[in-house]
Amino acid sequence: MSSSSKRYLLYIAQSYSYAILRPLQSAIRARGDEVCWFFEGDEVNPSFLKPTEKRLSTVTEVQAWQPDAVLVPGNVVPNFIPGVKVGVFHGFNAGKMNHKGREDHFEIRDCFDLYCTQGPATTLPFIRLAEKFATFKVAETGWPTLDPMFKGDLPQPYAVEGDNRPVILFCSTFSRSLSCAPAVYEQIKAMSTQGDWRWLVQFHPKMSQEIVEKYKALENENLTFVETDNVLPLLKAADVMLCDTSSILIMFLLQGKPVVTFNNKTKRSHLVNVDHIEDIQPALVRVLAKPAELMAKIEQYCDDIHPYRDGLSSERVLTAVDELIAQGTDDLKPKPANLLRHFKMRKKLGYWKL
Repeated sequence: MSSSSKRYLLYIAQSYSYAILRPLQSAIRARGDEVCWFFEGDEVNPSFLKPTEKRLSTVTEVQAWQPDAVLVPGNVVPNFIPGVKVGVFHGFNAGKMNHKGREDHFEIRDCFDLYCTQGPATTLPFIRLAEKFATFKVAETGWPTLDPMFKGDLPQPYAVEGDNRPVILFCSTFSRSLSCAPAVYEQIKAMSTQGDWRWLVQFHPKMSQEIVEKYKALENENLTFVETDNVLPLLKAADVMLCDTSSILIMFLLQGKPVVTFNNKTKRSHLVNVDHIEDIQPALVRVLAKPAELMAKIEQYCDDIHPYRDGLSSERVLTAVDELIAQGTDDLKPKPANLLRHFKMRKKLGYWKL
């Protein structure tokens, strides 16, 4: 490693974060820098790690390696991990409220030195929060996860040669209060037997196993249940999405493709929302025609959420990290101690050294 190169730690707690951070890993390697992975807790499947990817298994190993920066798609990272802490988000702001009655996407947990935001819709609120707390900086970079989608170099494992039917992707969040999967089961079962469309079904990794098994049992020549750690090829394969409140619908919209939601309370004009089961199929028929007014609203929304379509968000993140390292963090206020949160993280990682 040359004296000018940097070390980046990819800090993850869920298996879906592999796909979130791999574009960043590619950009880091292209620069000639070093990159390692670290898994928090036991919800990351280590078998998804590729032979070319390096993992540090303990906090002691991480401290010995001395990363310059830690890239985190989750909400928290311990203060005893070396390097500047960079929040890159695990999804878009879907407007979900936490138990404190605040939008979870904008909850400040006193862990990060830099937030790399996805577009004006999130940048402006984070700038206001940075002015309020003065403990972190903000850079609008776009979301690295989407780089492969915009570069157009995704594999196409869900294409079926000779089958030109429209493809409907059904996704649902795991939260019992927000998930539409139980409510729409019978309707999807009926629609999947009609044969007019091809169905792909994919759920959040935390979805109830009972629901997962019910939908797996629906598999037929028209419906495929998909379990994957990389949803981008899935999004690429579909023409229309049926969803609820899951932030994956925003990733789908960014392709310029329409989404039908069931019982989505946000009432956004870029979505076609229905509240009655019998309205789902007519809504899907309508959006498959891509009505001009709807598509214009989708484009307007996407420009606000994520205006970057060049596939270079990873490079912008690394540039922002370079600037933070060069400037240092001395101009930031010390973060609140948050002793309880850091005690929980020490307990989770089994690390008690000072």
